[in-house]
Amino acid sequence: MSQEIAPRVDIAFRLAANLVPLDHGYALFGAICRIAGDLHGAGWLAVHPLSGVPRPDGLLAVDAHRGLRLRLEPGQIARVLCLAGKRLELDGHSARVGVSTVHAIEPAAELRARIVVIKGFTEPEPFREALRRQLDALEVVARIELGRRRMIAVNGYTVVGFETALHELTPEGSLRAQYAGLGGKQRMGCGVLVPAGRRARRTQAPAEA
Repeated sequence: MSQEIAPRVDIAFRLAANLVPLDHGYALFGAICRIAGDLHGAGWLAVHPLSGVPRPDGLLAVDAHRGLRLRLEPGQIARVLCLAGKRLELDGHSARVGVSTVHAIEPAAELRARIVVIKGFTEPEPFREALRRQLDALEVVARIELGRRRMIAVNGYTVVGFETALHELTPEGSLRAQYAGLGGKQRMGCGVLVPAGRRARRTQAPAEA
């Protein structure tokens, strides 16, 4: 019997912002919580990393067209509508949230996540095996491709993960993977899967040297 996974949608808010920290996942989630309330235990929520052009000074020039995107269960949309019209403060940089639109999640044979983190797994092969176990539990069949090792800062700690792509997905498996996400820290921009053809620029901290 397949594991029950609640369907998700993406809600996209217009975002008026110029620069934010390149490694902004923790700060962005904190800014959202200051407006929408404590969402630390909200398993129904994932936050897409902001898209844009990375700069050598550690900042991201934000792509306003992509805006702020949240992945959540449809019944929880009302919990985040309060973000519209508010200002997010991200480590000394501000962004004004605008109106929102809701988008259905579509299946795609290839998905990618800019970073996936699985606690306790920081080397490629053990990480791949742990990821395979997660996919097996979801009853999702896919060919896993790992990219560069990436690091993000969470509350003063460094968290290690990997760029990840899933290939050869069935439509059902693709939706299940996108609804569930991969690994932890999904509210801080990790493990959020999107179609691989969506060529958003890198927005996470630089790969490990």
